[in-house]
Amino acid sequence: MRFSRGRNFLLRVPEGKELLGFINEFARKNNVLIGTVSAIGSLKNPKIGYFDEDAGGYKVIELTGTYELVSLTGNISVKDGEPFAHIHVALGDSDGMLYGGHLIEAEVFVAEVFMQELLGELLERKPRENGLSLWDAVEL
Repeated sequence: MRFSRGRNFLLRVPEGKELLGFINEFARKNNVLIGTVSAIGSLKNPKIGYFDEDAGGYKVIELTGTYELVSLTGNISVKDGEPFAHIHVALGDSDGMLYGGHLIEAEVFVAEVFMQELLGELLERKPRENGLSLWDAVEL
């Protein structure tokens, strides 16, 4: 699929907000239906996930305390008619240990977010037999 670049957004999320919900709401309010997201900052009590194929769902890893948001990368597409952010994070603790996975939720201490809107054919997530909601695969 080919896309062209749309608008760029650079923003700081208010302290105390839930990050994933804020990104989804920002995309909805600004009508960003397709895009990419990256961020840095610091998160409190994050919940990250690892998809367990056998169970058909996410194993939730709950972290307690404040973690450096070393990296956040993801995309925005449409799920159930609304913008939906699919985000993965790398989080560092005070000892330099790194945790990573699918972002489920986290309270913002500091978050600086870059969102790049993409213009083109709509990408829609649809439920699949494996328990995930995915885009249609590209055939070569």
